[in-house]
Amino acid sequence: RVLVIIPDGTRTAPIPLMFKLLYEQIGKRVAQLDFLIALGTHQPMSDDAISRLVGVSAFDRAQKYPNVRVFNHAWDQPSALTAVGTITRQELDALTGGLLAQDVPVRLNQMVFDYDHIVLCGPVFPHEVVGFSGGAKYLFPGIAGAEIIDFTHWLAALTTNRNTIGVKETAVRRVIHRAAEFVQKPITCLSMVMHGQACHGLYSGSYLEAWSA
Repeated sequence: RVLVIIPDGTRTAPIPLMFKLLYEQIGKRVAQLDFLIALGTHQPMSDDAISRLVGVSAFDRAQKYPNVRVFNHAWDQPSALTAVGTITRQELDALTGGLLAQDVPVRLNQMVFDYDHIVLCGPVFPHEVVGFSGGAKYLFPGIAGAEIIDFTHWLAALTTNRNTIGVKETAVRRVIHRAAEFVQKPITCLSMVMHGQACHGLYSGSYLEAWSA
């Protein structure tokens, strides 16, 4: 059972291509191949919007991709989330260089724990909150609960946009990578480099290595 975590429609990426390629490569060899949209706190996508995102209508998905489902993340529904750990104030004091020190509970979409393997699939762009998007950001804040989402965005505000966007190693990225250590599941990351609307490069590996490359 494989769960692929993808961006929503606010990101530029060849998700229709990746949807079809992943199915061609593993769709018929796995018990289940599902996709979870990393909304963060964005609005859930409608059925029509999901069809545009993956490039396949709901009818065609049912006919041609029988063991594939696409889900929205639900950050504001407690029943959809599970606690995976707490980052302590001492850790966060060190990770943030003293900007913030508090205990932050880490909750994640519980669907992650219904699968045997997780695939993070999305582009890497300069980003005003974390420095560069992609990688483990598809977990936190992508499919996370409010506490870690709020914490990372407030931390980014204190760091300021000028000192964040286009910076590879940021305090927010360090916090995201610490939170990702709580996820005890095999994770493969497919990080894309975009040139306009076209995929210019693809790096695969761990969420640390592929994102960094």
